[in-house]
Amino acid sequence: MREPRVVQETFATRLVAWQRAHGRHDLPWQGEDAYRVWLSEIMLQQTQVATVIPYYQRFVASFPDIAALAAATEEQVLEHWSGLGYYARGRNLHRAARLIVEKHQGEFPRELEQILELPGIGRSTAAAICALAFHQRRAILDGNVKRVLTRYCGVTGWTGDKKIEAVLWQQAEALLPPPAGDGWGEGENVKSNATIAVYIQAQMDMGATVCTRSKPKCAQCPVQQDCVAHQTDRVAEFPTPRPRKVVPERHSTFLLLVSGRDILLEKRAPQGIWGGLWCLPQLDDGGELPEEYAQRTGITVNARIELDAFIHTFTHFKLHITPVLLYVAHKPLQVQQAGRVWLDVEDALRAAIPVPVRSLLEQMNRNGRLSALRLAPAG
Repeated sequence: MREPRVVQETFATRLVAWQRAHGRHDLPWQGEDAYRVWLSEIMLQQTQVATVIPYYQRFVASFPDIAALAAATEEQVLEHWSGLGYYARGRNLHRAARLIVEKHQGEFPRELEQILELPGIGRSTAAAICALAFHQRRAILDGNVKRVLTRYCGVTGWTGDKKIEAVLWQQAEALLPPPAGDGWGEGENVKSNATIAVYIQAQMDMGATVCTRSKPKCAQCPVQQDCVAHQTDRVAEFPTPRPRKVVPERHSTFLLLVSGRDILLEKRAPQGIWGGLWCLPQLDDGGELPEEYAQRTGITVNARIELDAFIHTFTHFKLHITPVLLYVAHKPLQVQQAGRVWLDVEDALRAAIPVPVRSLLEQMNRNGRLSALRLAPAG
């Protein structure tokens, strides 16, 4: 692994030049608005740009600034987040907005330490906000940057390991452009303290469009001539894969209790998977039967259809889901008082529901299953 200071300036200079010529310049969140930079950084965690853009545009249309986000209910925020996954991000975003209004008069804080105090923001995200919005000289280390640095610097070892991550942070800090006033960037008609935003964006764009996980475009890379992985013909070896481990598997039954066009949803507890979202009633493997659940909640069922099982994969486990369609003969009015609500299927699809519930309802609709619900007796 090379000493990073040796190629410090040439690495930064080449990335900035590449960014200006070939980087992404039309992303809707680009600019110096800290709120929009923050929102995009949170949405882009574990999520591709193409997926994020329509969610981002809808989100800022409804919540154009921190004050609007803070004034919204958690339910409204999660409705706009529904489908993006990792819902703790949406809840933390909402909590952070309210803290900014409460402690910082609605202005996004500029100091790294204050930003790190906000829920859902780690070191790399805070540094990205500081660099992109406030032009502070900060290194970042998101997934794309980790991939670029492991290849360029020849860092072996799983990047999730704390020791390897510390090495990468050291490399990221060392490869930053020099501080403003050191003459870096002269002749480019740009102040070096503003150029830091270009450099940080260049790292992210490089990882997303050139130094990709598979089939990297090394011929288009501005730093290929001194990239350790490229020069030693070991690009495919970096980053070192995560050590393989057995992924736990769980089994659950999802209940589609329908009365006419209405379907029963339950609100999940604030913590845990799908916290705060509206879900289909879920029965864990080995627990009560669907008919027992219906009886316990005062619902009379007159028909049952077991649908095709499918798998939903989380970061740490796989969930085997068996959907069971239950036609309801009697729908108790008091069910809503117990954290449950009957919604028309179309309204349910607009609510804050997790991906597998949405996919299930949409698939049934496409296959004509939901149109058949009109045949079920209404409560």
